[in-house]
Amino acid sequence: MTMTDLDALEAQSIYILREAFNRLDKIAMLWSIGKDSNVMLWLARKAFFGHVPFPVLHVDTKHKIPEMIEFRDRVAKEWKLPLIVGENTEALAAGMGPHEGRVNCCTALKTEGLKALLAQHGFTGVIAGIRRDEEGTRAKERVFSPRTEAAEWDFKDQPPEFWDQFKTDFAPGTHLRIHPLLAWSELDVWRYIERERIPMVSLYFAKDGKRYRSLGCAPCTGSVASTATTVAEIIEELETTRISERSGRAQDKESEDAFERLRAGGYM
Repeated sequence: MTMTDLDALEAQSIYILREAFNRLDKIAMLWSIGKDSNVMLWLARKAFFGHVPFPVLHVDTKHKIPEMIEFRDRVAKEWKLPLIVGENTEALAAGMGPHEGRVNCCTALKTEGLKALLAQHGFTGVIAGIRRDEEGTRAKERVFSPRTEAAEWDFKDQPPEFWDQFKTDFAPGTHLRIHPLLAWSELDVWRYIERERIPMVSLYFAKDGKRYRSLGCAPCTGSVASTATTVAEIIEELETTRISERSGRAQDKESEDAFERLRAGGYM
């Protein structure tokens, strides 16, 4: 029996998840409710025989699309996930929103909200569902990516990872981000969703000629023209499209280096 490309990606991701769980003292998994983090959760359940053995974190900005929150609560209950929901209550109480600038809003509600959650629970590592092909800054990432104690990322000082040899020993106080899907493409994700029949938020499927390719906060996330109402049709569409995956994400467009500045400061 030959191993397919999806089998190879699945095996590598499961190895990374098990290695992170084995090597790090206290880890958690970020769950954005999007396609990538849903696939990552599915892989975690495969890696650990049907359950997720670490907390699942969702940073709630209070600006998410309602269908995302409904999906989160339903799936968390069905899969018995150890879900922890956090938010930057201080920033929300002060009225923080996209009107303050999208990078400022993301920094306050997502980055600072995540940092507070990590500090509150003392997590030394966080598993995140980013992919190299999604955005240029993420192409600079490592599978086991060290951060400072404040979760800040120096993309110029990252360990080499040749031939799937991952550095997992770091100095005390180093915060790690672990990226099991780094080698996957958007098409890989959807082909795996089709093969495994992984549930997805309804927003990914076309309604009235529009659908979402990337999910975030409602004020900053736009849809794309599409007639794809099934996973198979999404795959067919992606095989020919020239539109970038994050074309609907407003924060990426605020300035040329907006996303890199967000990620350097600790953004997902």
